[in-house]
Order: sequence, then C-alpha cells, then structure tokens
Amino acid sequence: MRTRRTRRIVLNAVALLVFTVMVFPVYWMVSTAFKPGSDIFANTPVWFPYHPTLTNFGDAIHRPHFWADVKNSLIIVSVVVAMSLVLAFLAALALAKFRFYGRRAFIILIIAVQMIPLNALIIPIYLVLSKAHQVDKLSGVIVTYLTFVLPFTIWTLRGFMLGVPRDLEEASQVDGTTRFGAFLRILLPLIGPGLVATSIFAFIQAWNEYIMAYVLLHDPSKQTLTVWLASFTGDRGTAWGPLMAGATLTALPVVFFFVAVQRKIAFGLTAGAVRG
Repeated sequence: MRTRRTRRIVLNAVALLVFTVMVFPVYWMVSTAFKPGSDIFANTPVWFPYHPTLTNFGDAIHRPHFWADVKNSLIIVSVVVAMSLVLAFLAALALAKFRFYGRRAFIILIIAVQMIPLNALIIPIYLVLSKAHQVDKLSGVIVTYLTFVLPFTIWTLRGFMLGVPRDLEEASQVDGTTRFGAFLRILLPLIGPGLVATSIFAFIQAWNEYIMAYVLLHDPSKQTLTVWLASFTGDRGTAWGPLMAGATLTALPVVFFFVAVQRKIAFGLTAGAVRG
C-alpha cells in the first residue's frame, strides 16, 4: 500500500513538473506583455508584473496593418476550417463505410503525405501557385493550408466513424428509417465530437502557420497575424513588450475558439444510442 502511494506521489510530482515547464513560456509571454520596459530589460528577472501597464497592447494594436491582418487571418482560417470539415467528412465517410478499388492505397497515401515536412514543399508549392497567379493572394494560402490540414482531418474523422457500431444504423433502418435518415439521426450526432476535435486541429494549424504565409504573401496588407508578429524585429532590435502583447492577442482567438466548442466534445460515442 505504501509503495503504491509513494509511486502515485512521484508520478503526480513529475506530472506537475512537466505541466509547469509547458505552461511557463505562456505565462512569461502574458506577464511580459503587461510589464513596463524597465522590468522587461532589468538585469534581475521580474517574475510578476508588479506595475502592470497596457502600453504594450496599445503599441501593438496601433502598429501598421494590424486590423487588416486580423481580417486576413480570420478569412483564411474560417474558409480552411469549413472546407476541410466538409471535404474530410465526405472522404472519411467513403473510407469508413464503403468498399471500393484503391481504398487501402488511398489510406496509405494519406499517412505518407503526413510524413512529408511542409518546409520541403515550399519551392514546388510556390512555383505551382506562381504559374496559377495565386501568389500574394489569400486564395493561394487557403489552398496551401488545405493540403496539409486535410490528410489529418480525414484520418481522424475516419477513426471516429469506424468507432460507431454499424448495428445502430441497421437497427434504425429495421425500424423504418431510410439510409439517409439513419445517417442524419444516428451517424452524424455520434461523430459530432470528431467534427469538433478536427475543427480545433484545423483552426490551430491554419491560425499558427507562419512559413507558407511568409513566403506566399508579400503585401503587408494581405499578410496574416503570424507574419505581422515578425515586424516587431527590426534593425534596431526587438520590441519585446509590444511583441509579447501582439503574441498574446494572436493566441486569444485559439483560446476563445476552444472554449466555445469544448462543451460539445463528448468522449462517449454511444451518447445517442438507444438503450436496451
């Protein structure tokens, strides 16, 4: 009994240590955003903003192209999330519920695509989009983001659909429901958690992406917020206070989106099943 309790204490201590290490950079970013310049550049680290100020946030918001880049990021992310969910849902439905020639090869291809680092595709993607006149356009960035968001969303949704017992659909059809009705009343509600989880992944991936947006978008008024953050570093150094404030503002939409949809995440796929 003592050994088990000691092991539990050690595991909890290790988990707490790992959590602290992971959360500390976020805390340091937010706390630095509220610190005046004297505390940021002090020789002795100031661990807590004892004299909080909103000056850094004002400097960040009034920096050129902030609101334009906010609009660009929202447009890109909204379109990417919506299109990836629709396309991934249809593809995952076909892979999970139907048997067709080339199905296994397509699944292997999805896994293989995820193994290719995005940075290795920058040059070919740029050349293809340049020939299609999609460089420095939001539509080109949206198409590019879909290429690396779709494979994972398809794979994830397929797993959720495979977890739904086929007996539930067949039982509803025995009761007189059509196949489409079974899809709407049984399958769709049960894979709701999968749709929410994949939407969160797609949102985070598209919102935080930097390299492709930096390469494809040249006009400052057409760039995304992650590229806008790079403007805080110039020839005279880095404006750490406004940069941390801008990074905090950039992270807020991800937090708000997760809080808005996390209640819809259910961890039991049989939540809508008929109890016998």
